[in-house]
Amino acid sequence: MALRLVSDFDLRKDVLPWLRSQRAASAAPGARGGGPGVLENNYESLRILNVERNENIIYTYKDDKGNVFFGLYDCRTRQNEHLYTFEKDLHVVSCSVNSERTLLAASLVHFTKEGRKNELQPGSKCLTLLVEIHPVNNVKVLKAVDSYIWVQFLYPHVESRPLAENHLLLISEEKYIEKFHIQVIQEDGNRVVLKDSGHLPRERVAEDFVWAQWDMSEQRLYYVDLKMSRSVLKCIQFSADGKFNLMFEAPLDITLSDSGFKLVNFGCDDLQDQKNLSKHLTLCVFTNHTGTLCVCYSPKFDSWGKITYTVFYFHKGHSKTFTAALGSVDSHVTKGLTFLNLDYYVAVYLPGHLFHLLNIQHPDLICHSLFLTGNNEVVDMLPHSPLQSLSGSLVLDLCSGKLYRAVLNQSYLLQFLWNTQLDCEKMAVLHCVLSCGRDPQFLEAKLIQWISENVSACHSFDLIQEFIIASSYWSIYPETSNMDKLLPYSSVFAWDTEIPGITLVTEEIPLPFMKKTGRRRSMVYMRNIRENAMKVISNLEARNLEPRLTPLFQEEDNHQRLLMGLMVSELKDHLLRHLQGIEKKKIEQMVLDYISKLLDLICQILETSWRKHHLHPQLLHCSRRASAAEFTVFHLMTRILEATRTLFLPLPPGFHTLHTMLGVHCLPLYNLLHYFDNGVLLLTETAVTRLMKDLDNSEKNEKLKFSIIVRLPPLIGQKICRLWDHPMSSNIISRNHVRVLLLNYKKQPRSSMIDKSPGSVEFLPLNYFIEILADIESSNRA
Repeated sequence: MALRLVSDFDLRKDVLPWLRSQRAASAAPGARGGGPGVLENNYESLRILNVERNENIIYTYKDDKGNVFFGLYDCRTRQNEHLYTFEKDLHVVSCSVNSERTLLAASLVHFTKEGRKNELQPGSKCLTLLVEIHPVNNVKVLKAVDSYIWVQFLYPHVESRPLAENHLLLISEEKYIEKFHIQVIQEDGNRVVLKDSGHLPRERVAEDFVWAQWDMSEQRLYYVDLKMSRSVLKCIQFSADGKFNLMFEAPLDITLSDSGFKLVNFGCDDLQDQKNLSKHLTLCVFTNHTGTLCVCYSPKFDSWGKITYTVFYFHKGHSKTFTAALGSVDSHVTKGLTFLNLDYYVAVYLPGHLFHLLNIQHPDLICHSLFLTGNNEVVDMLPHSPLQSLSGSLVLDLCSGKLYRAVLNQSYLLQFLWNTQLDCEKMAVLHCVLSCGRDPQFLEAKLIQWISENVSACHSFDLIQEFIIASSYWSIYPETSNMDKLLPYSSVFAWDTEIPGITLVTEEIPLPFMKKTGRRRSMVYMRNIRENAMKVISNLEARNLEPRLTPLFQEEDNHQRLLMGLMVSELKDHLLRHLQGIEKKKIEQMVLDYISKLLDLICQILETSWRKHHLHPQLLHCSRRASAAEFTVFHLMTRILEATRTLFLPLPPGFHTLHTMLGVHCLPLYNLLHYFDNGVLLLTETAVTRLMKDLDNSEKNEKLKFSIIVRLPPLIGQKICRLWDHPMSSNIISRNHVRVLLLNYKKQPRSSMIDKSPGSVEFLPLNYFIEILADIESSNRA
């Protein structure tokens, strides 16, 4: 299964045994009352009410007398605590506890005569109460109205000391939100009471809205305002002192006027009829620590053959509307779409019909998201009961009373990667796996193994190229936010291939954007290039203590070192310009780690293939024929070269030498020269030197050596010719020597008579030329 739900809390396992033990203790002779009462016949009344910002879980149940019991489960200590008991038969709408557990707010309603609790009858009251619970003391009525009220305490980000001030939000079904300012004092030691219970200041936060969502992690309120002619999403940020301000407002191209009243993540009430969820729209906001902000919207179902939903990517400035075919026209949907926050992804789930993993961090290309529709087993892997997505990838199953943490299933995704045939799914799953962040070395080893065996399996993108870019990106991404704007995420910039079963419409959202500025190049820029390259290589060697089997990093390779140093300098300046809140040393180390990671991934790919085919550096002798294993490694290295060249990425020093040596082994002379002339194989000084020493002067090797020498740059060619003991090499050396002698020759008046020496020839121009050369050499020696 692509998505795994890891249980963090279970009412039946984490609360029920404690309640039974409390009941047994209270029933013992001489025990005092006040704890939980008889529970055996009221299992169904046990339910979760709220999950606070510190992930403490508030729950309730009724004993056999109808008394309402409130309890708290601390997820850190794994302990339960009795908070309060109402000795009346009431139904709890909402409940919240402040961070110090000294105050409890609750809204409750009476049952009607028909036993229904979903509608308030005329004259019935919804009581909103504030209770002192440290210890249990006074109860204050905040509201008594004929409409439902939800409550939520604000949680400060700093919880180092007890707070004298508390702030409570009241959300009314009458479409307004108020904030109560509550001051407390300590009496008689640790006794906490309201400072002025007769007067609690309040202020209006929002009004005239039809939809609102609470972000418990960031302490933000999102709501849709209908004052204007269209739906407008507004966000209010609350600070630790209770003050609040409007962060932003943005238009939403959706219709909510006839959708009724809807709250998201204001506790866990059971007022809504879960059986009719498919008849109502779904709207939720998701954010993460990197600044991602997206709104997921699913309208009412109007067709059973397909389903449509829209995601507004406010951090990117566009929206995408997805339409997915459900298989057959007769497909019947009884449940609504579920959107789950997975940090960098949003899961879109419709039991038995579809499972989509939307990449919300990089949503521009559809190929970076995974779409599974139809009879695939993965589309039926989650519970069919309604799921509520909370902050931090938490998922609440209201029906079972379980709190899960949703994580991507690495092992399943790796298996899926091996089996899928579609390029779009390979691309999407590759990024899903790398984004998991758990045991990256294991993941990279598995991915390299897959790439080595499927290097030519993708036709829409370069697999090696994509792996190097994506893996390097995710290796450094968690260290700071906004990295997606500074480093490449993918090697693919456009995707025109259709995704089976998915129709996509993209629309722009008019949002402001930041403009980048230029810079002046430092005067000492070029002097730091070689030093930067040495730092990269040292950093890479420090991260890999095991000896490498592949013969890399064994030569100077000035070209690759210059490319490394250039990349370090440019990337460092780029990040310093845009990450001004991070110290310079940390950015410099981030740059070294990023470029070292690029090189290390290439080394790992080669090392895996080298070990798989049992190659050894001593096997690369030019005097023998190439094996099938060497052909395979040569092909892999050619693909790596293609992947890195178009992205202007550096290669490990020695890569071109090794590639050329394998090319000489594997290719016939005509193809080999073609590779030389087209720049696929580079004639490095190390490679050519080894060829001249290892190859004998057979007719075949003479052709190869001569073909190589004439293709060398002049300076390297002069060195190499001195290594080849052959008339052809001597001829070349002589020509170069004469060229150097004549380079600065100035014509002098000479006698018309030429003396015939014993070594002279009958061809007079040649005698004259020899005499000139002899004079030049004599003057040079003088």
